Amino acid sequence: MTAPLTPPPPPHDHSAHQVRQAPPQPGVPGVAAYEQDGPGMKTEVREAAVIAVAVALGGVLLGLLWWWLAPHVPLVGDEVGRSWVVYLKDSEGEQAVGVDGTFTLLGLGFGLLSAVVVFLLRRRGGVPLVVALGLGGLLGSLLAWRLGVWLGPESDVLAHAKAVGKGVTFSAPLKLGTKGALLAWPLGALLMHLGLTALFGPRDPEPPYPQQP
Repeated sequence: MTAPLTPPPPPHDHSAHQVRQAPPQPGVPGVAAYEQDGPGMKTEVREAAVIAVAVALGGVLLGLLWWWLAPHVPLVGDEVGRSWVVYLKDSEGEQAVGVDGTFTLLGLGFGLLSAVVVFLLRRRGGVPLVVALGLGGLLGSLLAWRLGVWLGPESDVLAHAKAVGKGVTFSAPLKLGTKGALLAWPLGALLMHLGLTALFGPRDPEPPYPQQP
């Protein structure tokens, strides 16, 4: 009596469970080759430093425009006994609010303009570029603020009132009542650059699909 003959097991087919993927080769149809391009980190940091300085220097123009376009706050001096008193000529005027509003609007405009220029020159994003844009905008706002105050009327109100005389109208020093206006430039630049990058920036390449056997 002989043992029943059993057929050998069929060879295990790995094609249903394993998918072989050819390495990316240039020039082969269906296989995409990807390269990492763009500058290195050192180059990005250098470019970011140049952008930050260039944006900050734009604060000179902002300061000149603020000094030229901001409304003047009229003051009047009066001598009471041996002391001088300075008060607003128009107590219900909104010139002081207009000074802050002018700086804020100009800062927003400079932020939008600087973001557009930086995006056109350097379409790729990156942390160093964003930091440079925000830092340059903040430094530019500080420079514009100090330049406008320096170019504006004399900061010593009592001395100015004594110099012009009793009852003579003179302009108050140029100053910011709300320091939050200094953030208009950097915030406007960052939001504008983020929007431009999201809409028109380069897209990351999609990974290739695995080839079916």
